[in-house]
Amino acid sequence: MALDFAAGCVGGDFYSNEFCHPQVRLQVQNVNKPMYRGTFHCFQSIIRQESMLGLYKGIGSPMMGLTFINAIVFGVQGNTMRMLGRDTPLNQFLAGASAGAIQCVICCPMELAKTRMQMQGTGEKKSKRKMYKNSLDCLVRIYNKEGIRGINRGMVTTLVRETPGFGVYFLAYDVLTRSLGCEPEDPYMIPKLLFAGGMSGIASWLSTYPVDVIKSRLQADGVGGVYQYNGIMDCVRQSIQKEGWRVFTRGLTSTLLRAFPVNATTFATVTLFLMYMREGGECSIPDSEPPSVQLQPLQTQTQPTSM
Repeated sequence: MALDFAAGCVGGDFYSNEFCHPQVRLQVQNVNKPMYRGTFHCFQSIIRQESMLGLYKGIGSPMMGLTFINAIVFGVQGNTMRMLGRDTPLNQFLAGASAGAIQCVICCPMELAKTRMQMQGTGEKKSKRKMYKNSLDCLVRIYNKEGIRGINRGMVTTLVRETPGFGVYFLAYDVLTRSLGCEPEDPYMIPKLLFAGGMSGIASWLSTYPVDVIKSRLQADGVGGVYQYNGIMDCVRQSIQKEGWRVFTRGLTSTLLRAFPVNATTFATVTLFLMYMREGGECSIPDSEPPSVQLQPLQTQTQPTSM
């Protein structure tokens, strides 16, 4: 999930979270004294109070980890498909889930820094006192104060989100491209790829979004030195008690609005790039049905699949 192919921000995710202030701000705002009435009010408030640059707080962290996450996701997903041997929907899910789980090693600290940076200076055009200079400084300070455990805050919830999130992500794209008949000679292939990629991102986020709310709250907890939650279950219990079950949809609108175009562009771009870079790619997939599967060029350095 990231996907984005990175996650995340499931997401999977990471899923191009560079530009997603409304999501995090809405997820963690105090329900007793809410600053934002909804997604668009949050956008307006950030621009008015913190300027356009306020929307890009924490961008350094995703930029630092994007290459590594893409490499891990593609490498693990491809190698897992090769080990499993057959290109089936179940194997697509398992391969994606494996990729999502392993990339959490980088994704979790990166999202922690992003969340902390985005929460810094809320409502201020110029922060009077910056706790962190940048994403790297944020991680260093957290490590010096709390050690390895500190920079991996939210790891369990990240795993719970990314593992099924990436599985759903790759599974949905596989099923949609097969159903839509996305073949290289199809004149409507690009619109179909865009639709399949966008819907895959939405499906991934919907499958794990409640977990993302809890993850964001745990990673934002402690900003300013005040800790509110004792753990995952305590965070879930307090959130439901104070805000009801609707708490798990906070920020969902902004997430889905971003998920469709980002994932549509990503999947279509990668598919077309690999299709034209792979000269004379084989189109047959052994032991799979139907015998001629769409979009074989998406897989690179792996057993060809329908992705």
